[in-house]
Amino acid sequence: MTAKQTLKHILLAAVLICGANNAFAQDELRQTFFKDADAALAAADKAQAKLLSPRNYERGSDAYNDADQALKRGRNIDTVRREAAQAAAYFREATTAAELAKTALSQALKSRQDAANAEAPKLSAPLWEDAQDKFGDAIRYLERGDLKTAKRKEIEATSLYRDAELSAIKTQYLSGTRKLLADAERAKVGRYAPLTLDKATRLLASAEKELNENRYDTDLPRSLAQQANYEARHSIHLSEVVRRTRDKDLSVETLVLQWEESLRKVSGAADVVPAMATGPEPLTDTLVEYIDAMRNQNQALEQELGENRLRLADMEAEMNALDEKLGGATAERTALVQRLEAQARVKEQFEQVEKMFARNEARVFREGDTVILRLVGLSFDSGQSAIKSNSFDLLSKVEKAVNVFPGSEIVVEGHTDSYGGDELNMKLSQARAEAVQAYMVNAMHIPGYRTLATGFGETNPVANNETEDGRARNRRIDIVIHPNLNGTDSGS
Repeated sequence: MTAKQTLKHILLAAVLICGANNAFAQDELRQTFFKDADAALAAADKAQAKLLSPRNYERGSDAYNDADQALKRGRNIDTVRREAAQAAAYFREATTAAELAKTALSQALKSRQDAANAEAPKLSAPLWEDAQDKFGDAIRYLERGDLKTAKRKEIEATSLYRDAELSAIKTQYLSGTRKLLADAERAKVGRYAPLTLDKATRLLASAEKELNENRYDTDLPRSLAQQANYEARHSIHLSEVVRRTRDKDLSVETLVLQWEESLRKVSGAADVVPAMATGPEPLTDTLVEYIDAMRNQNQALEQELGENRLRLADMEAEMNALDEKLGGATAERTALVQRLEAQARVKEQFEQVEKMFARNEARVFREGDTVILRLVGLSFDSGQSAIKSNSFDLLSKVEKAVNVFPGSEIVVEGHTDSYGGDELNMKLSQARAEAVQAYMVNAMHIPGYRTLATGFGETNPVANNETEDGRARNRRIDIVIHPNLNGTDSGS
């Protein structure tokens, strides 16, 4: 290596060492001078000061950047210290102003978040931007100390945010159906399938009405919109079928045979004779009965499987425990035998109760040793909890079923579908459960200490809330019977 090359390497090493020392020094200075500014910035970000106090936040950011640049360029230390301190002061002011804005502009902030949750920035951009402008005005006036004008601007922003939210919700639920109906109108669907098209139009109008009246309970309007969407597509399909029959492209006889072929395929899967000589109604009834029977059979098998698993697990655990003991085994084995006998007794009682009810009155099933009477025949007027006189015969059967289990504890469960507000549904289900409980105490003379009423609202559905039949099954009273397994009657 030549002397010239050696000198170059020495100079390069010196530069690197100086650079490293300089970087280390800058890090030390940053930790010293920016500590308060960094803490104030973190507090401001946590308080959403960039949104709620933009002027102070921007001033703090500018001072912070000036201090950072001054440090990197090796400017006077006092300059760095002064700019960093100024940044911290502005950020603290921004935090204080932001906390004030959260209180003073709380309604606008809530409406803004609701609109954002409904995707208003994307689905209702013009209204969202107008609301943002008014909200920005409210913030600026508040920063200037003009609370009166800020509150006026907040009211305007709140109104616009709510409009944007509602518009976005309608876009989510209604726009697709509106497009379908527009397509149907252009295709002259009303000429061939007016009833179905009219039904779709009325469902869409009902969905929009529900959204206007209560945008925060979207279960009902969403379901109505889905039904409207279905009927709109249905009307387009029907219009094509009707048009083909009118144009003689498809005979009515051929159309009926095509529909019967679909039922025939279902009948084949169910191993049911597809008898339709007098129309599809008898076959339809047979298939419905078949499906109901399969559902009940499946439920019974699942129930029996669960019971067997629990029984085997309990027996295995207790037998293992007994085998490990030398003394007292006889008494414990006797207790186990008694328990198994009690479970067998409950099964016999269950089978007795199961025969008491017709299918349109109650479904009877078990979960372990618990017996559940699902009173499908017990109904209430909409929004009401009073028991109607036409339910007395069914409740008389419930009394006989409860008496099969002397000394049992009874829980009356009230359930609703998903339509209506969550809080309202919870109160309604509780009121209905309490009405049935009161009837059991007063008319059936069941001691109050053996009964409990609990409302679950819409939280425990047993069927699909998106169909009318499913919602009907979810609106129910369940009588949950916990048998007395010790064999003694604690009073009836």
